[in-house]
Amino acid sequence: MGSRFQMGLRRSWWIFLLYGLLAIVFGVALLLWPTYSVMALVMAFGVLSLADGVVSLASAIRRDLALPRWLLAAYALVSIGFGIAAFMWPVQLATAMLWVIALWLILAGIARIVFAIQVRKLIRGEWLLALSGVLALALGILFLARPDIGLVAISVWVGIGALFYGALQILVGMRMRSRARLTL
Repeated sequence: MGSRFQMGLRRSWWIFLLYGLLAIVFGVALLLWPTYSVMALVMAFGVLSLADGVVSLASAIRRDLALPRWLLAAYALVSIGFGIAAFMWPVQLATAMLWVIALWLILAGIARIVFAIQVRKLIRGEWLLALSGVLALALGILFLARPDIGLVAISVWVGIGALFYGALQILVGMRMRSRARLTL
């Protein structure tokens, strides 16, 4: 994890920033229109999942990985699969969404926690990335433990979680950006 890895961090800060901004827009929309958000939630998670999966899959091909390649590839494939399912079967997916989202959040949380541990010596504020992983992991476990929670309630909680997650991703991106400026 030498200079090649550091160069990768310098180049990728904006991905965290963009993903954080998208998550905040997503969270605000869920909070403003919770009753109309169930189908929008399925589609929006599909879009976010596809985007995250494609970026993660592209990242898995690179040589300078902070995560184990198999974990990043598994995460990417699950994300892409969820995105495709959201567009092909939105009504059926709305009923199964709770379980799919829970598993996706658990895997995303684990991946982000592992990544935070991997980069802890290279960037300051890696705890923010770990915290976003803990948030995703906790939300996934909550959805598995309480399947009786209604989808509207889930859209509100996901909206709140997306706001916190987006803010954490923006902070990680900004810290990576400032770190990149210091090492130029």
